[in-house]
Order: sequence, then structure tokens, then C-alpha cells
Amino acid sequence: FSELGMELGRLEYLQALVTEFQVTDSLEAKQQVLANLANFAYDPKNYEYLRQLQVPDLFLDMLTEDNETLVEFAMGGLCNLCLDKTNKDYILEASGVEPIINCLSSSNEETVMSAVTTLMYLTTPQSCQQTTPLPVVECMLRFSLSASRRLSNLATVFLEDYCTPLQVEEAKNLSKHTAVGIPLPKD
Repeated sequence: FSELGMELGRLEYLQALVTEFQVTDSLEAKQQVLANLANFAYDPKNYEYLRQLQVPDLFLDMLTEDNETLVEFAMGGLCNLCLDKTNKDYILEASGVEPIINCLSSSNEETVMSAVTTLMYLTTPQSCQQTTPLPVVECMLRFSLSASRRLSNLATVFLEDYCTPLQVEEAKNLSKHTAVGIPLPKD
């Protein structure tokens, strides 16, 4: 019984969080709830409930918000969710890659780190055209030169493990001819 009660309690608690997020007008409350949901997205026991409550869609919707903190928590939540194959497929099918790629231009390093990691998790032989297009590879080349060790190391792994040598070469050639692009996040 207690196991079932725990599971019901979990769903009810997550439902209460989602409802609070939807009804509150307080930005601070929204940020707090989104941070909590992102933390719950870390536990595989919650995946099914979070899907039932459409939390992946909530996270995707928040990626386009003007508020950097909401974007950071939503990106972190998606990063946690896409370790699961069902969630990964859902995000890919829900056209989630584009808003994630757009987060690479965030000035918030945590958001950028989560976006890069999420793209790694989402990359499969089927999805790699979506997750590693030329502008992203070019962006990773720039990130690999970042003063931030965390970001430069992560970008280097992305280039070595998720891109083909040909893609990297093409991006290098392209970036020789263009000075514009996605700026590095501010420290």
C-alpha cells in the first residue's frame, strides 16, 4: 500500500506544481516551480508522470521566454528528461531541436551548457541532421575556444563524438569566411 500511496502522492505533487505554475502571476513563484520540475525530471521514476502532465511541452514553451532564469531551468529540465528514450523521441518529434539550438546563443553559461548536453543526448543516427547542422558545428568550434574550461571541454567532446571530421572541416572553412555568428556566453 505505502508504495502505491507514494506513487499517487508523487503524481499529485507534480500535478500541484504544474497547476501552480499555470495559475500564479508571480515570476518568482514560476521560477521556483520550474526549478523544482527540472529537479524532478532528473529521476526516471517521474518520467511517466511528467509526460502525463505535459511537462516536456512546458519546458519547450519556456525556452522562448524573455526571462533568462525561466529559460535556464527549462533547458535544465529538458536536459534531464532526454536521458529517457521515450522523452528523447517526444522532444525530437515535437520540433524541440530548434528552440534548443536557439539557446546556444544565450548569455547564460548554464543554459548554454544544458543546451549542448541536450543536443548530445538527442543525437542519434536518425536525428543527427537535426542536431548537428553546420551552424551548430560552427558554434561548437567557437565554444571550443571559450575561456570557460567547462564550455570548451564540452564543445570539444561534441565535435569529436557527435560530428563527422567532414562536418568539422566544412564548419572551419565556413567560419574563415564569416565573422558573424552566435556570440560566446558572458562569464
